[in-house]
Amino acid sequence: MIGSGMPSNHSKAPRPKVMFASIKIACRHNARVFAWFPLWALAVSTAAYAQDIRGLEVCTAEKQIERRTSCLQSNVEFLQKELAKQARDTEQKLAATARELAAAKAEAAALRASIAKIEAELDGLKKSRPAEKK
Repeated sequence: MIGSGMPSNHSKAPRPKVMFASIKIACRHNARVFAWFPLWALAVSTAAYAQDIRGLEVCTAEKQIERRTSCLQSNVEFLQKELAKQARDTEQKLAATARELAAAKAEAAALRASIAKIEAELDGLKKSRPAEKK
């Protein structure tokens, strides 16, 4: 078709829908698709969120290479500081959780000892009780 703006090899037959073919393939492997979907959704949502980090500078606006380099270096320094801060916070939280776990284990051991003592007293009472009835 010369002059119509359409390529000459264009046919009137409809092209297969790629989307429907991928859905058909996905239906065959539902377990695999549904297992990976949450990870995909997380990756997509964090990709959009990662662009809005407070404190980062937009370095692509700089035209001079020296200014762009210093901008990138300041971003790297900022991210390293934030990473160190997050690591300290995480370590503190882990240490607090470890202390709580140790306290809970000690309490559980004390409760077990108390239960064992009560069971021993109960056994002693049961043994002395039949002797009194005789």
